[in-house]
Amino acid sequence: QVQLVESGGGLVQDGGSLRLSCAASGRTSSTNVRGWFRQAPGKERQFVAAISWATSNTRYADSVKGRFAISRDNAKNTVYLQMNSLKPEDTAVYYCAATTRVVLSALDSMYNYWGQGTQVTVSS
Repeated sequence: QVQLVESGGGLVQDGGSLRLSCAASGRTSSTNVRGWFRQAPGKERQFVAAISWATSNTRYADSVKGRFAISRDNAKNTVYLQMNSLKPEDTAVYYCAATTRVVLSALDSMYNYWGQGTQVTVSS
């Protein structure tokens, strides 16, 4: 099993920045890709970004390209999501996920492990 714990959420004004962290523990060596998803009230969960643990290759949703950056720290077994130029429409619960698959998938069904989520609220 793999445990994922997110942190770093909060309230920020339109145009502001936040950095989310996702610390992993357990059988993390079995996971190849870590991702971030988000879910706004009344909406389906949507893909935000993903990173390959081995190659650091990344993938982003079009809605966050150029504003968000995903990165990893192998020593800390932690993935980060730097979010800049935040907009009110970025308001959501952000979830960290991990998968044993090697593909940078945007499908939440492809991820085996999930964190509990952290709230991000962007005020206008």
